[in-house]
Amino acid sequence: MTEDRLIALLKEKDLHISAAESCTGGLVCSRIVNVPGSSAVFDEGFITYANRAKHGLLGVPEAVLAAHGAVSPECAQAMAEGCAKAAGADIALSVTGIAGPDGGTDEKPVGLVYMAGTFRGKTEVEKHHFAGTRRQVREQAAEAALCLALRMLEEEHE
Repeated sequence: MTEDRLIALLKEKDLHISAAESCTGGLVCSRIVNVPGSSAVFDEGFITYANRAKHGLLGVPEAVLAAHGAVSPECAQAMAEGCAKAAGADIALSVTGIAGPDGGTDEKPVGLVYMAGTFRGKTEVEKHHFAGTRRQVREQAAEAALCLALRMLEEEHE
């Protein structure tokens, strides 16, 4: 599984990971801590469902939230970077989106998810549109976030 490979690589590199989650509500962190020995590389995570939490815990600027909304590449980037700083993590992930079944608009439909990973001063943001039930959207988003972290570590490893 993705999280098994991720934890093994983090241990090999002696790095720590953290995650800031909105629409996934802790699924990314849950998958990380399901791996035996993950405590060697994972100290904390943040579930920042409300904008107030994104701003208060992660330092997402209110101007970003006002101008772009919580479901935006700008918010995902600020969440990941704020998570890394708040947790003192080497690599940090963020996930923010609309899991549905309602809450979507023409501009931001159900299934739209932005995620970001920040590692060694570089932040990558991805846009996804997942299909399915609320649970399926959340599970797909968690998998994609773990894959993003793994890819960032493997690219540095090469």
